[in-house]
Amino acid sequence: MQALNTVYLSLGSNVGDSLSHMGAACSMIEKRIGAIRQQSSLYTTAAWGNTQQPDFVNQVIILETKLDCNGLMQTILEIEQEMGRIRTVKNAPRIIDIDILFYNDSIIEEDNLRIPHPLIQDRNFVLTPLMELSPNWVHPVLQQTIRELQQACADTLPVKKK
Repeated sequence: MQALNTVYLSLGSNVGDSLSHMGAACSMIEKRIGAIRQQSSLYTTAAWGNTQQPDFVNQVIILETKLDCNGLMQTILEIEQEMGRIRTVKNAPRIIDIDILFYNDSIIEEDNLRIPHPLIQDRNFVLTPLMELSPNWVHPVLQQTIRELQQACADTLPVKKK
């Protein structure tokens, strides 16, 4: 029997009906990737990076999948595209954004895939929902808990529970 992999994903949307987009993304993830085991609350966050755009709705989900890392990444890109995401400039507004935060405690550095996500420790909109779900999870590269990473995070953008 194939082992299940535990995956943490970050979801975000700031175009159109973001709440509906988040729900649709979760449904597609459950159908095509695996069972969602935990979902954080939804949070409203000012845009990070390119700040001249609408606020985001963000969430972190934990799921189990039989997919390997590359299969997971491919399926995520397909879901984003099917939902209408068009990749233009970096940090542009988007219907849906799905990032792989963690895949088990794997460390992967390939051209188009880096796990853990290299900016987790810099983003309050990721750390806040992670704190809700797994404050004691240890980042496999940085060897610090989510709680420790959030305490050290320099990001001051407010993250408000929806």
